[in-house]
Amino acid sequence: MSPPSDDDFRTHSPTAPIDDTPTVSCSRCGEEWDLSYELDELQLGNQSVEQFALDHRRHTGHFPDDVSPWVVSCRQCPDGEQFLSEASAHRWARTHARHTRHEVSMDHADDDGVVITPE
Repeated sequence: MSPPSDDDFRTHSPTAPIDDTPTVSCSRCGEEWDLSYELDELQLGNQSVEQFALDHRRHTGHFPDDVSPWVVSCRQCPDGEQFLSEASAHRWARTHARHTRHEVSMDHADDDGVVITPE
């Protein structure tokens, strides 16, 4: 092993901080947001984009760009809902079908639709 050189003890100048904060945009609103609030204040971590999308829909009536919800709709009554996770959408559809004996369609932009039938 070689003895340490002067370069080993030199203080390296810091590099500029990397800004890897995720952003979300909405063409309907004409806006783009960084998710530093969701990450820093709410400490949501990996779920920051999902929470922002849900909050955006709650306050504007629509999802931001590139967010495609699972849409569940009863085929007999006006009940229905939108979810960001397939598991939540499927649970809602099964529960509604079980309690009402109605068929429920479950659709997503990336998948073919499926119909949940009462047991």
